[in-house]
This record gives sequence, structure tokens and C-alpha cells, in this order.
Amino acid sequence: MGQGNGSSGSFEALVAEGVAVPTEGWDFSWFEGRATEARPSWGYAVSLAERLAGVTTALDLQTGGGEVLDFALGRASKAPVLTVATEGWPPNIAKATALLAPRGVAVVAAPEDAPLPFADGAFDLVSSRHPVSPHWSEIARVLQPGGSYFAQHVGPRSVFELVEYFLGPLSEEQHDARHPDGERAAAEAAGLEVVDLRAERLRIEFFDIAAVVHFLRKVVWMVPGFTVEAYEPQLRSLHEQIRSDGPFVAHSARHLIVARKPSP
Repeated sequence: MGQGNGSSGSFEALVAEGVAVPTEGWDFSWFEGRATEARPSWGYAVSLAERLAGVTTALDLQTGGGEVLDFALGRASKAPVLTVATEGWPPNIAKATALLAPRGVAVVAAPEDAPLPFADGAFDLVSSRHPVSPHWSEIARVLQPGGSYFAQHVGPRSVFELVEYFLGPLSEEQHDARHPDGERAAAEAAGLEVVDLRAERLRIEFFDIAAVVHFLRKVVWMVPGFTVEAYEPQLRSLHEQIRSDGPFVAHSARHLIVARKPSP
């Protein structure tokens, strides 16, 4: 997300603006001037570019609109011989195909919770940025022995300040979901060796209610079933709070995980 001081305007005008913005893909440039989010120190996309340069076959899971993979391939000193991406949401499949086809990347329609449509040991590198839920047994299956999974995951209690503003206090189980220790255990149970695991909490600021509306429409799992009509009282209250007190502050959780499939 960008930096700035938000927009002035009536509640109705700002909400209408947040509703009008398309939600396809993972391009967050619209948030410039409306919201900020600190970035993890490890620089995922640049690090992915370095790893892509050193492999022959690569798979990017849940690629969204393909923006991160496209950036990484553009930065890589050498592209893999074969790169494939998967995505499950039809609007993103179309966007990713248009973006990645010129780089020779095939985008395969695959639901996030289904078995991967690839042979055992097909890839040297499997990557993913913010998967809904990593399918560890399938990741392990499609990796070649000695191959690696390189990913940035959303961690526990990510942006929960905003989620709880709309949904109220969440359960202890919801607070512990996506914990990096749990993901380490799941990866190891699938036969992978976790060789790097780093976690950070990062400051987010929302400068106007249009940014909140667009964020909740785009990141649909934050407040499931979110619509402006269903949450108008909370939105109106938050709009007034931002106008009187300044940006609404939340914190994202991110972790970098690198896991290797042992050689026989």
C-alpha cells in the first residue's frame, strides 16, 4: 500500500469510491495516498527472483493476478525452462494469463484445496505469496527431491484490529490460526524439512473509509460476506472515528517459510 493522507469527502462519496474499484489481482496501487503497510524485511519478490534464476522448473501456487511472479521473472537473471502458475478465482485466472503468457508461463485453473494437476517430483521450486491455506502433502509430492518451497504466508491475528471492529472479539482458536509453529509442524508432517522461518508484525494505516471498503472487498476472507449494506453502521462509525482521530491503525502478520524436500 502507498503513503499519504487520505481523501476528504462525504461518507457516501467515499464509500461509493471504495465500491467502484475493481478487485481482481493483487495490484494494490489504488491504495496510494489512502493506506500504508510496512513491508517485511526479507523482500519476498526480489528473493523469489534470485531463486527462480537457479532452477529449471518452477510452480507458483495461488498466483492471484500474477503480479508478484511477473515482477520476479522480470528481475531474475535467468528464467526457468518451465514455469507454471495456478489460480482458482476466474477473474484472476484471466488477469494472470494475460500478464504471464508473454513470459511463457502457463496459468492452470486449480481450486486452492484440490490436488495439484501435476506429476510427482515435477518442480525444483514451488512458491506462493499469501496462499489461503498451504496444501502441504501436495507441495511435497510435486517437489523434486532436493527441491524447495519458498513462500510468504499470512500469519496469526493479521489485521485483527480491523476484523474485530466489524465482527467483535474472535475466539482463541481464530487468534491462533496460521501460527508459524503450526505451519512448521504441518510441513514436517508432510515430509519437508523447514530450513528457514521468520515472522514479523507490520503496521498498517487506513486514511479514509474508501480504503477500508476496498480492502474488505478485495481481501474477502477478512470479514466473510462483507457488503456495505450489511455493515453500514460500523462503516459510518469508523468514518467518523478516522475523521476525528486520524488513521485507523492495524497490524499485518507475515512469515517467510523455506522448506526443502529431502533427497533419498
